[in-house]
Amino acid sequence: MGSEVGSPPERTGGERRLSTREAADRLGVKPETIYAYVSRGQLTSRRAPGGRGSTFDAAEVDALARRGARREPPAGSGDLALRTGITLIDADRCYFRGVDTTELADHYGYEEVAEWLWTGVLRPGTHFTAPEEALAAARRAVDALPAHSGPMDRLRVAVVAAASADPLRFDLSEDAVLGTARALIPVLVDALPRLESGTDRTSSPIVRRLWSRLTAQHPDEASLRVLAAALVLLIDHDLAASTLAARVAASARAHPYTVVSAGFGALDGPLHGAASSLTHRMLQEVLERGSAAAVVADHLRAGRRVPGLGHRVYQGEDPRARALFRLLEDVPQAGPALRAAREVAATTARHATLHANVDLALGVLTVSSGMIPEAGETVFAVARTAGWIAHALEEYDERPMRLRPSGHYTGLRPPQPLP
Repeated sequence: MGSEVGSPPERTGGERRLSTREAADRLGVKPETIYAYVSRGQLTSRRAPGGRGSTFDAAEVDALARRGARREPPAGSGDLALRTGITLIDADRCYFRGVDTTELADHYGYEEVAEWLWTGVLRPGTHFTAPEEALAAARRAVDALPAHSGPMDRLRVAVVAAASADPLRFDLSEDAVLGTARALIPVLVDALPRLESGTDRTSSPIVRRLWSRLTAQHPDEASLRVLAAALVLLIDHDLAASTLAARVAASARAHPYTVVSAGFGALDGPLHGAASSLTHRMLQEVLERGSAAAVVADHLRAGRRVPGLGHRVYQGEDPRARALFRLLEDVPQAGPALRAAREVAATTARHATLHANVDLALGVLTVSSGMIPEAGETVFAVARTAGWIAHALEEYDERPMRLRPSGHYTGLRPPQPLP
């Protein structure tokens, strides 16, 4: 195949012929994939003049492309790109399977959207219930942690405990993985200690059970709508760091519990999941000091990023933030925190063109609802679990161990003396 890749295109009787490389580029696949199409009868090849490789009818190649030949990301772009049919981010909008995420959040609950994302079937009224044995194991493990442990510590322990209670966790068939997903998410939520007085039924929607783990305040319907929307909007966001970690684990055929654990590991940092905790504390400080300018100045003077502003994939405002801010307008007690957030954005805009991201909106919700500082991170983690499972289901259908990049060695060249 070596000499044909760069062969010039051939014309026979007005018919344009493509080299293997040209056909591969047009279909967005590797050159060796072209021969797989030939062997399956999807393309026909002809020997090039002089026997220098094969050529292909351009019209036939274009017809195959229109029929949806499986495209692969172009090599040499410098960034890892993977095929996925879950999330598209385009023109400052975010879509799950082609549907605008803000519309999904306006019409459906978290469990309904998660189920639809996994199966392609919308089941209105879907609620997830934790199996008793898995929940008991998770609660015992969480209760054994030191008192100062945070929600993310508890979630990480809960997923490991739930895995230990599931002897069938290594079954990676689609039905088994879906069963695990429907059980794991409520286990994670119900294993967290309640902060609100009273009880909630295990058949209640996830959003109500999660609320009681984040604040002692009784929820009003407007605030619950914001939390419910946040859970939907945060389910997935293309190949974020935690999602890539989850897919790498799935590529190695790790079971779903370990896939989620991998996601938790990558989430646990100030530049990803923990960003909302920083925003919560910043907004609290703005409200206490009565000045966004003073707080922003302190961040800039210390050389720190102003939390809740800017996002690498959006040129303008994060659409998730825009959707949550719209809903927060209907929450009376959110007024002061909402004004503080807008003052932070306006003050920072004098120095840099940065727009609000979803962490700023989450901060408004958590501060105005009296939630713990880590509440936003907890919402993020619970929501994104559904997305990691969706990506695992995709990855289980791919070639195992494909996510194994080669290192670019920059160390000393051998041979070196024995240390």
